[in-house]
Amino acid sequence: MTKTQRMIYISLLSAQAVILGLVENSIPFPFAFAPGAKLGVANLIVIIAIYTLPLKDSFKVLMMRLLMTTLLGGTLSTFMYSFMGALLSYLSMLLVKTLGCSQVSVIGVSATGGMLHNLGQLLVASFIAQTWTVLMYLPVLSFFGILSGMAIGIAANYLMEHVHTVRRFRVEQEQADQAKHSSRLS
Repeated sequence: MTKTQRMIYISLLSAQAVILGLVENSIPFPFAFAPGAKLGVANLIVIIAIYTLPLKDSFKVLMMRLLMTTLLGGTLSTFMYSFMGALLSYLSMLLVKTLGCSQVSVIGVSATGGMLHNLGQLLVASFIAQTWTVLMYLPVLSFFGILSGMAIGIAANYLMEHVHTVRRFRVEQEQADQAKHSSRLS
């Protein structure tokens, strides 16, 4: 992939993530018994970025999504919650993807991200409220985070298998990762 192609691809992924995030924010919460639980459809694009782009470029997609979504429809507090959740989710997905290489599927990586996204947001809430009792809500949100992560993982897996461009970029990224790994071993 040329530098121009990569810039266009990053821009397209970022724009898609922003649009999905804004659309999801405009939809009322579907889970009345779990306030704050959402599907997290914008994370679909972040997972695709993790599997099709180098580390620094997938992080650019994540940051562009956070910044643009906040500028177009958020506040400083929503940015703090989103940033911590997204950062913890992103780092955990990278860790599981790297350490679990062939043992963990896209669905497992996504489920991990869904659960830890909620943990990040609850950590910010407990910091703001100055109490750890906020974390008592973690089991409920973890359950929904895992379920939504699995749904997003299934969708990401489908897109990476059936969209030609995404499939090609994933194969290129896997080859680059294997070359980097084999050069470290020698």
